Amino acid sequence: MNNKPSDVSTVVIINKNHQHTKSLQIKTKHLNRIKHYAYSILCVLLVLVGAIFYLKSQNSRQEQEKQQLLAQIVKLKGAVPVVTATDAKEGSAQSYIQAIEGKLKTINGYLKRRGLKGFSTKGLGGDNNTEGAKLSDKEVYSLYNDYLNHLVGTIAFTPMGYPRVSSFTSFFGYRSDPFDDGRAEFHPGIDFKGKKGDEVKCTASGKVVFAGWSGGYGNCIRIAHINNFETVYGHLSRIKVKVGQEVNVGDEIGLVGSTGHSTGAHLHYEVRKNGKPVNPVKFLTLNK
Repeated sequence: MNNKPSDVSTVVIINKNHQHTKSLQIKTKHLNRIKHYAYSILCVLLVLVGAIFYLKSQNSRQEQEKQQLLAQIVKLKGAVPVVTATDAKEGSAQSYIQAIEGKLKTINGYLKRRGLKGFSTKGLGGDNNTEGAKLSDKEVYSLYNDYLNHLVGTIAFTPMGYPRVSSFTSFFGYRSDPFDDGRAEFHPGIDFKGKKGDEVKCTASGKVVFAGWSGGYGNCIRIAHINNFETVYGHLSRIKVKVGQEVNVGDEIGLVGSTGHSTGAHLHYEVRKNGKPVNPVKFLTLNK
């Protein structure tokens, strides 16, 4: 259908030397709405900028939390003083031990809130029983120091934090099948938004037990950790590790892609305990 003359406006473009002119015919309604178009574009840009700053702040906060926990443990390890006879008489040794126990309980609380199995301090310092009374202050401190060393290793090998910092596109649990809206499916992990080639980092130290094609997961990596934990990274465009390789928390292990059962570039991430998937959101931050 032809536009009426009143529906169309003519825009004349004049060259600098005024020798050539061009004219464009644009629907008048578009010219009238140009302010609305400009406002819409500005809003989209502001949302994008806000999202970038939000993700950066999230990344910074998560890193601070992780560093605070590690710093707390390091501080505990350095809390073992040189005990003199005078200190022992004044009860300073016991006050140091009680301070360490209190901080260990705080760390234990962080871990339990994140769905991790807590640890027990029972028996570390003798529990003031008959056998514990036979331990010297030096022996008690040694027991705590050994346990703190063990705790540092446990945290390094337990999944914590984000495999990549971005927004989520899908969560753990039942959802509509992206390939069939009429069917529900169980999603055993969470999906992180990304574009092809974005780096993927492992969330805990461990050993690569699988690196290759795995059906709907596409290019997939599975890493085994202590306490029967395992992390899974799916739909990768590239795998950068090999089976049997030892990896450390924060190592780049692959790149985001859209391989396997996928509708677009993203990272599928799972945390498994004893072979069964658990909600990875519990492991993203210490505040959970």
